[in-house]
Amino acid sequence: MRLGLVLGEVGSGLRRNVSMVVAVVLVTFISLTFVGTAALLQLQINQMKGYWYDKAQVAVYLCTETDTTGNCTGAKATQDQIDGVEAQLSSQVLAPFVDRSYFETQDEAYARFTTQFADSPATEFVQPSYLNETFWVNLKDPTQSDVLTESLSSLAGVQSVVDQRGYLDPIFSVLNAASYTAIGIAVLMLIAAVLLIATTIRLSAFSRRRELGIMRLVGASNRFIQTPFILEGVIAALVGSVLAGGALIAIVNFFVKGYLVTTFASTPFIGLRETAIVVPVVVVIGIALAALSANVAIRRYLKV
Repeated sequence: MRLGLVLGEVGSGLRRNVSMVVAVVLVTFISLTFVGTAALLQLQINQMKGYWYDKAQVAVYLCTETDTTGNCTGAKATQDQIDGVEAQLSSQVLAPFVDRSYFETQDEAYARFTTQFADSPATEFVQPSYLNETFWVNLKDPTQSDVLTESLSSLAGVQSVVDQRGYLDPIFSVLNAASYTAIGIAVLMLIAAVLLIATTIRLSAFSRRRELGIMRLVGASNRFIQTPFILEGVIAALVGSVLAGGALIAIVNFFVKGYLVTTFASTPFIGLRETAIVVPVVVVIGIALAALSANVAIRRYLKV
């Protein structure tokens, strides 16, 4: 197969359908940007889950003077009851699961509350006696919080045992929903790109129907005839894929590293290492879909 002749046919086809080629590039670029963004967002979610779930604590809230929930009877937890919870945490049953724990008094809880909500008018109405004394427990394996809940919930003086991971789940659910939405939009855009590539190839073949007829008459192989059209689709998709890869690198470099990392310093974020994994996958997806759709389109046109 003469490479120069094939490349000449590819160039001719691209010049004849410049507007359609530009449309293919743009649709491929947008769709693959969504694909890459969804993949990076999922990696970010998984990284944040691993980080925050490991830091999530189990809070053992003790009764206050006004509590009537849980095991509370409207009386503050006594020192004996506090000692009982502490003894249970250090017992042979729970000690293997506990990494570390500490006790927070009502005054300490109030100081933390006023610091966290310094700008809230609620601080004017909250008194230390309204807040629970609490045992904050870090587990060696945060997924085993049920053991702590079962062992401590029934103890006298305990209002409730709360796994803080429950507060994180709604946040990650929203992020997952955003990731799935991006994937859904990306799939629709990829379908549009595939259809547009197929249409472009058929139009290109139709505009060169006379040349194709001559090629067939002189005995040109189907492979020789089809290859320029497939390369046209692949080149257009490759340009769109490379632009999408560049957009993903720019998003991570300027938005994630340039803004989010400095604004939310306590949260781990993905970086260029994860982007270097996603970008080649995005490019391969774009090229593969283009080659497949172009091949099917030209074969159907030529009735091969």
